[in-house]
Formats: sequence, C-alpha cells, structure tokens
Amino acid sequence: MINSNNKRNRVIYGILILVVIFLGLSSRKFYSIIPKFIGEYAGDTLWGLMIFLMIGFCFRTYSIRKVAVMAIIFSYSIEISQLYHARWIDSVRHTTIGGLILGFGFLWSDLLCYTAGIVIGTCIDKVIKN
Repeated sequence: MINSNNKRNRVIYGILILVVIFLGLSSRKFYSIIPKFIGEYAGDTLWGLMIFLMIGFCFRTYSIRKVAVMAIIFSYSIEISQLYHARWIDSVRHTTIGGLILGFGFLWSDLLCYTAGIVIGTCIDKVIKN
C-alpha cells in the first residue's frame, strides 16, 4: 500500500483520520451508553492516534519512529499546556474546537492514553507498509 519510494498513501491516511475523528466524537456523544472504561479513555487514546496519523499524513517519508516521537512531543505539549490558565487561552478552550484540541485540565492518564494511541498508530503504520 506504500508506493515504491516508501511514502505513506495520503488517501488511506486521510480515510483513517476521518474514521478516528468519527470514533472519537462518537465516544464523547455516546459516553453514557458505552462501558465506563471505554468512555473514560477512548477519546484521548483516539486523539493520540489521530495526531500520529495526521503527522504521518503530512510527513509521508518520515520513519515510523520519527512520526511517533513527533506525535508524543505534540500530544504531551498540548497536555502540559493545560497547566497554564490565562484568560485568553481559557476563552479559546471554552469554544468547541478549542476544547477538543487544547483540552481543559492536565491529567496523567491522558498522557498514557496518548501514548497508547500512538503505539496503535505505529502498529497500523507497520501493517499498512506490509
């Protein structure tokens, strides 16, 4: 599925990104009817996976390791930024898109979920390459 010069297929990655976004939004919308553990952690895990896929989509020739490291740095940076609460950034967080991207409060469990999502992304990337 990867062409001869080892680039990621943007069509496949674009479809995967859309599927992950749909699943992530669904996990929030149907939170009350899915098992509690899944409801608690699926959104953040899928967010980490989405970041991995988006970086892979943008940087088609980068190694899986490089994409994963970039995704970890980006995801962790967003989570750590949640420790900062100025009026301007909190007003951005209180918009729908701002809340989905920036989140509201720092949680250690989110870091674990992002890591799990990125690990899932590396596995998907390896499967697609074979």
